[in-house]
Amino acid sequence: MIIRWFPRPAFARTVALTTGLAGLLALVPAALSVPTATASTATASTADALSRADPSLLYRPGTHVRATSGAPAPPKEVSALSWVVADARTGAVLAAHNAHRALAPASTLKTLFAVTVLPRIPSGTRHSVTRADLAEVGAGSSMVGIAAGQTYDVADLWRGVFLSSGNDAVRVLAGMNGGWKSTIKQMQAKAKELGARDTRVVSPDGYDEPGQVSSAYDLAVFGRAGLKMPAFAKHCSTVEAQFPGNRGSTFGIRNTNKLLTGADGVRRYRGLIGVKNGYTTNAGNTLVAAARRGDRTLLATVMNPQSGVSQAVYEEARSLLDWGFKAAPAVTPVGSLEPPRPPSPPRQAAEEEKRGLIARARRAVGPESVAATATESARAPHLAAAARAEPPDRPSAPSGYLWPLVFIGAACLAALALFVVRRSARRRRDPAEPYPTPPVP
Repeated sequence: MIIRWFPRPAFARTVALTTGLAGLLALVPAALSVPTATASTATASTADALSRADPSLLYRPGTHVRATSGAPAPPKEVSALSWVVADARTGAVLAAHNAHRALAPASTLKTLFAVTVLPRIPSGTRHSVTRADLAEVGAGSSMVGIAAGQTYDVADLWRGVFLSSGNDAVRVLAGMNGGWKSTIKQMQAKAKELGARDTRVVSPDGYDEPGQVSSAYDLAVFGRAGLKMPAFAKHCSTVEAQFPGNRGSTFGIRNTNKLLTGADGVRRYRGLIGVKNGYTTNAGNTLVAAARRGDRTLLATVMNPQSGVSQAVYEEARSLLDWGFKAAPAVTPVGSLEPPRPPSPPRQAAEEEKRGLIARARRAVGPESVAATATESARAPHLAAAARAEPPDRPSAPSGYLWPLVFIGAACLAALALFVVRRSARRRRDPAEPYPTPPVP
């Protein structure tokens, strides 16, 4: 019988060791396997695509889009001198035309004004307007109808800015914010903070002034920043409101963004949530439009259409938004609305670091090793560049030490098992050790 060939304790140890070895070997494929790239990991995520996007691309003239096979092309009928379509959540620029071209912004500059000043004036504040507050409102400005001597709630003043594009409301709010010049400096600083480097503020209300410019890219940045602010998002999406008049009366005001209201023959755009339109003789028509469908919010900025078609700024924004919602899943971003990363250290600093490395090496190991250290220092930037070029989602290869360790461990277990078996066999052959005596019946 088998029990006479293998004493029970030895047999149990052998079975346990063999089972452990089998388990270890079963784990080897899992330990050594390289993860297989699935469709989701093979396709670069939006964040990865944005990190690899060339920020200089949008500074080049012309239309830029990176669509996969089968994706619709951007609408050709768009005649604006500059336009951008972007994802408001991620900041990914889906397509653009002359994105950084410096153009007069008209009242779309009020988006930057609101982003800058809204957080600085507490809600619930009330202000009695003086004649000085309204003294320098530009001739021909759009007005909401603020009257000197009347007290206004700050929320009313903001509704005057967003709905009626009132330059008088901007003047009053700027005065409450520390003055016209101070507000200009604050707006310029905020634009820089947001990475909007094309904007030059001369008049916070967008009134035509020499040297005042922005770009479709910057306006998209301002619109995106504003939509993150609850008060901004609420005001820019309001269609109608009542505004304080004389002696306790009120009068109705209506948003001038026709994609939002559906006025003057412009069909209201489904899902539109704002943001701001503008017009001056110098700027032509300008528009920052945002719309939400499902879990995606898109921004389209349109500056100065050239077609001559009535309401062209709204219809071209409509076409760009329609394209964006269809094409967003199938395009690779051509840029980002996120502020740029800090610049890399200048060449001089890199050279100083290299010289310091060589000096430390000379002190540590002597002159004979300096040449080798200098060579490694020279190679370091190239190695770093190569590392940056490596695809970020490439799976790591298993360590070169893993295979030998697993095989050594398996061999040790196998040798131990063999030793136990042979020892058991020797014990079985030893005549001095009798077989177990069967029980007497």
